[in-house]
Amino acid sequence: MQLPGRVVLFALTSSVFSGCITAGPNYARPEMAPPAVYRDAGDTQARETLADIPWWQVFQDEALQALIRDAIAHNYDLRAAVARVQEARALARVARSFLYPDIGLSAFSGGNQASRNQQPAIVGEDDDRTFANTSVTATMSWELDLFGRIRRDSEAAFARYLASEEGRRAVLITLVSDVAQSYFLLRELDLQRDVAIRTLSLNDQTVDYYRTRLAGGVSNRLEVDSAVANRSLTAASVPDIERQVAILENAISVLVGRPPGAVGRGRTLEEQTPPPTIPVGVPAALLERRPDVVEAEQLLHAANADVGAAKALFYPTISLTGSVGAVSGDLTDLLKGDSVIWSIGANLFQPIFNAGRIRGNYDAARARFDRALAEYQQTAINAYREVADALIAIQKLAAVRVEQEAGVLALRDASQLSRERYDIGLSSYLEILIADQELFERELDLATTRGSEMRALAQLYRALGGGWQPEPTTVPPPPPPTTPTAP
Repeated sequence: MQLPGRVVLFALTSSVFSGCITAGPNYARPEMAPPAVYRDAGDTQARETLADIPWWQVFQDEALQALIRDAIAHNYDLRAAVARVQEARALARVARSFLYPDIGLSAFSGGNQASRNQQPAIVGEDDDRTFANTSVTATMSWELDLFGRIRRDSEAAFARYLASEEGRRAVLITLVSDVAQSYFLLRELDLQRDVAIRTLSLNDQTVDYYRTRLAGGVSNRLEVDSAVANRSLTAASVPDIERQVAILENAISVLVGRPPGAVGRGRTLEEQTPPPTIPVGVPAALLERRPDVVEAEQLLHAANADVGAAKALFYPTISLTGSVGAVSGDLTDLLKGDSVIWSIGANLFQPIFNAGRIRGNYDAARARFDRALAEYQQTAINAYREVADALIAIQKLAAVRVEQEAGVLALRDASQLSRERYDIGLSSYLEILIADQELFERELDLATTRGSEMRALAQLYRALGGGWQPEPTTVPPPPPPTTPTAP
């Protein structure tokens, strides 16, 4: 079997040139001007960063670590993100497959009978009007990617796959941060409930004390009513805090992929201490570390490739088709040379007029690129802002906590002194009421500040792009002990 020489020459020439031309510009990362240092980073600016520390070393509460492990294993948003990665990987393979020929095999076997009444009449009544044919054919079609449209489509699909992987990492980081922040808020509410219950017990003792004094004739009804009203104000805060606790426990349960229910506790909020110094690294590294920034850049890369694919539609499309097979009325003759059939051809299509459809598609691709560029730049700037916000929050909340701790100690002393002054007749009950109420409010404020400080640490960890490191499955054994050798 001999192919026409011109067709072969055309196919070889097209194949050579198909690897040399690619429509559209190649991707280049846009210029960004990151800050030289993080704002409010203080003396913590260094090459090392908190994001390099695994989450199980940043959050050392055993109960919190168990919650994070459950969330990583069972969270449904993370499962959906993994499925999106698998889908994008498969679509990237589909896009790349168009670079290669489509080869198929078909087989047919059938028969038919001709009419005996057709003209002209056939002499003889025993003429066989039944025909049977069997055919086996292999076909091939191949679009030569002369102007790089298929390669640009494959490039875009692969960039979207990489973006989906970064999206999965972003979901993982956000999940770790959300679980940690929710847990610290839960411990904050636990501390506020403890303060309320402790204050309520003190209020109950005060009410009983003044009722006893009223029964003995050394107090008055106004003091008892004031004590009861103060006690009711404290008591009302307990169920309200418990309501918030139950709602937050339900939210944490959903995060870890289980039905709403109670959540185990570990260290108290007072036992949760942030590190004294928090290295944050250099700002320029954030473009490589933050998965949402890298995801936005990969989507920008995909949009750039889409522009090239849209531009390639202006140029001709060249395709090769071919088939080879055998057709025979008798199966025994199917493999004989006389039964062989073949065909080969080349097709070129150059769009001339389509009412601006290709131009509109190209303009739309350019607009999508401009949008992806703006989203990438906005994501990068927002990343720097989140780091700066978390840093200033940690610094200022620590200063607030120190002052509030001093204030709570002073108010506890004032509450005790007011009772002693009342017992010896130097003050009225109003002084006790004011001291107790102010102490209660300041202790609640201190609990809120402690919780906010720990949540700010979790926010900084997420803002720096930390939390994605896989947890080691096994702990390496310690080195064997060395024994001194005898001289």
